[in-house]
Amino acid sequence: MSASNYPSTSGYPQPPKKDNRGIIYGVLIAALLGTWGYIIYDKSKTKEVIQQKDIQYSALDSVRGQLAADYEAAEIRLDKMTSENTKLDSLVKTRDKDVTEMRSRIKTLISKQNASAADLAEARKLINSLNGKIEEYVKEIERLTGENIQLTADKQQLTTEKEQLTTTLDQKLTENKDLTGKVEVGSTLNASNFHIVAIDEKKSGKESQTSKAKKADKFRVSFDVENRLALTGTKDLYVVVVNPEGEIVREEGLGSGSLTTREDGDKEYTNKVSIDYEQGKRKNVSFDLKQAEKYTKGTYKVEVYENGFKIGEGTVTLKKGGIFG
Repeated sequence: MSASNYPSTSGYPQPPKKDNRGIIYGVLIAALLGTWGYIIYDKSKTKEVIQQKDIQYSALDSVRGQLAADYEAAEIRLDKMTSENTKLDSLVKTRDKDVTEMRSRIKTLISKQNASAADLAEARKLINSLNGKIEEYVKEIERLTGENIQLTADKQQLTTEKEQLTTTLDQKLTENKDLTGKVEVGSTLNASNFHIVAIDEKKSGKESQTSKAKKADKFRVSFDVENRLALTGTKDLYVVVVNPEGEIVREEGLGSGSLTTREDGDKEYTNKVSIDYEQGKRKNVSFDLKQAEKYTKGTYKVEVYENGFKIGEGTVTLKKGGIFG
């Protein structure tokens, strides 16, 4: 018999009890379904985030790879330029020391395993700055190359002008030498009326001519000089005395020395005589030659040079003194 058949204690019949298990089961099922839905939704969102992160990482890797390629290209360009141009290499080392730090920082940023977007942005900025430096170097090289080309051209022009001036100078020197030679030849004195005598000096001071070697004490040489082209001034005459044995008489007391002749080269002379000459005038020249040694029998020859030219000569013959001289 069911419970409804029993009388209630109150005297009234009790309503039948309700069964709530269905509701509970429904709630639990709904909660479970909600949890599963949330889990599925969360997993989907997590997967989406992971995919987005993967895309971001892939993009960052791509950017890093491109930055690495750009930096390598910049380094290759810079190294090539500095290796080919010693001036630029010196310029980089002395003026732009921050380039080294810049390159080091770029390497650090692009080699980071988990480089962030900020790291790569900084690397891009530094690479752009490095390329800017390289462009400055290119302009500097172009400027230096232009200056070098101009300097080379200027040097070549100066060399050509120097060669032309040297050639002109050589020509002028040759012409001047020829002209000087002609002037010297044209202005060389002419000697005439050459006369040489032997002089016998007495104890009393009286002098007389002699032809005997034993009595000869000195030679007296006289001649006239003249040339209308010869300028007024002091003229040096070089006297060469040759004894009968063919030897040039040299005496320290006579001021003997050596001169350069136009025809015979260097030649020793016996004495040098300086005279004052007035242009266009004939002048008589007279001087004595006295040697330390006794004079000997034979013919003595006297030559006179001026400007390297022999302008006159004369002889004097001495006889042996005595009964049969």
